[in-house]
Amino acid sequence: MMLRPTEIQIESTRLLIKPFSANDADAVFSFITPSLTRHMAWEPPASRQDFDGVWRSWVPSIDDGSDYVFAIRQRTDGSFLGLAGLHRVRTESPELGIWIREDRHRNGFGCEAVTLVAHWATRTIGCESFTYPVAEENRPSRRIAETLGGVIVESRATPKYKSVVYRIPRQPVASEV
Repeated sequence: MMLRPTEIQIESTRLLIKPFSANDADAVFSFITPSLTRHMAWEPPASRQDFDGVWRSWVPSIDDGSDYVFAIRQRTDGSFLGLAGLHRVRTESPELGIWIREDRHRNGFGCEAVTLVAHWATRTIGCESFTYPVAEENRPSRRIAETLGGVIVESRATPKYKSVVYRIPRQPVASEV
């Protein structure tokens, strides 16, 4: 069963997570900075026009369910917090990713969002495990993987930084808890 993006809504008491749409583009672009992306494989887009090309490339994959970029918003007021990714959905171990806007770091939003997406993917898509690549120096992001039971399975050298790849096991669904 393929879900339409408009049918997907993942939530907790604090967060509302939905597939990215064009309505999210302004908020997303406004929070992408060089300091935010220092531990990410990509660089900030040089212009809004460049970013429009990036997000437009996400939409077909979101629509066909092969790759998801989720907008994370605070449930109480709808304020934008960041993006979560569930990439390469049709592989044995889809990849999780996260970024939270810098002025909202250290509130647990990243861990909560990744946990929610992993639980949703286990329950809805049937994912058996996840990969989670992260810069070695990005301790807060590494703690997210470790909180979810992740173990390091690989080390990589990228042009920007050294990274490790965690394997995160399938997450328990409500009936298993």
